[in-house]
Amino acid sequence: MLRRKAMDKLIEWKNSPNKMTLIVRGARQVGKTYVIKEFAREYYDNYIYINFEENPQFKEIFEDNLSGEEIISQISLRFNSIIIEPKKTLIIFDEIQTCPNAITALKFLTIYNKYDVIASGSLLGVLHKDEPSSYPVGYVEYLDMYSLDFEEFCWANGINDAGIQFVKKYYDGRRPVPSATHNQFVDLFKLYIIVGGMPKVVNEYITSKNFQNVFKLQNDIIEDYKADIIKYAAQGEKNKIRECFNSIPIQLAKENKKFQYKLANKNATTRNYGDALAWLVDARVVNRCYNLKSLEKPLIGYINPHCFKIYMADTGLFVSMLGNDAAIDIMNGNLGIYKGAIYENVIADLLNKKGMKLYYFNYRSSLELDFIVIYNHEITALEVKSADNTKSKSLKSAIENWNIPMGIKLSTKNISVNNNIINYPIYMVMFL
Repeated sequence: MLRRKAMDKLIEWKNSPNKMTLIVRGARQVGKTYVIKEFAREYYDNYIYINFEENPQFKEIFEDNLSGEEIISQISLRFNSIIIEPKKTLIIFDEIQTCPNAITALKFLTIYNKYDVIASGSLLGVLHKDEPSSYPVGYVEYLDMYSLDFEEFCWANGINDAGIQFVKKYYDGRRPVPSATHNQFVDLFKLYIIVGGMPKVVNEYITSKNFQNVFKLQNDIIEDYKADIIKYAAQGEKNKIRECFNSIPIQLAKENKKFQYKLANKNATTRNYGDALAWLVDARVVNRCYNLKSLEKPLIGYINPHCFKIYMADTGLFVSMLGNDAAIDIMNGNLGIYKGAIYENVIADLLNKKGMKLYYFNYRSSLELDFIVIYNHEITALEVKSADNTKSKSLKSAIENWNIPMGIKLSTKNISVNNNIINYPIYMVMFL
């Protein structure tokens, strides 16, 4: 079993004295169902699992009386071989987005407060964003799940906590990492870029080390995402969503990676394609990185809503969209126009998995900073360098002219400090 940070979050939820029903959100195939079931097996005497997509007949439970007591009674009738005991039985509703009444009922199960309940869904934001009345606001709490981050990928590849902490002490001390260890983590990070974090894909790599199998699974997931568009998107939006999705490699190949609708379709505009792109964001397939009008706190107050970049939510899937040869080029450093895009994408992916909002800064085309983050309570410019040349005029300019106290460069080079600019190895993004 892959070690997942979400398991610790689930344990924390279980032990909370004032917990509410938990909704686990995330894109398809990031491991939600697997982790929840493992959690149920390990920490409860038994569990009830209801998947509304696989077994739509269970929707009948929620057609009439939605009181917590009645819902539990209806469930017990259908699972009479399982003894349902308060606090000892976990009730799991999977793909709950296909049963709006069940979403509404979560409020009453929280009020009833006798049984632990977890709901999960892959397209919750997509299917019900226009039905806020069905959401039990104030009666549920949320856990966002993603594909594996780099630290989880390290665990999967045999790096234990001691190994991670060994590297972190150099991050904390701003001292160069021993060369052998540094090279090991750089190679592992490049591998992470290729494999990505989808659990099924990571398991395949760990088990077989066969990249052809890895690429096939990645392509299958991409096709599953496209199938979701066909299955769940509104009729008039299907082609638009697919065109936006297919345009991502083209968008990121540009020197200016700002998303341009016309690259999805020559007749596309914000007005007629904005909802299509929002569908992909709400489905958690892509991440949106907003441009900032000014470098002031709070950052969210200075976004330009019409100027943004779009990154894939799993870099392994992005690489698979570029073709199988891209993996070889990554390891050999021969990616040309896509190298910068791939390294930016993986940092956007990992910052998002840490719960950090994504922002960048562009000033009159003369200054562009890849990411703007809050680091040690200060606005900090973050630059991603894919090439051996790690000089950054933009960071120096930001510090000198925009009152930015510090800049961080992420590259394959070891740790170095030059005045207010720190170069961290790219794998140390996990410590930011």
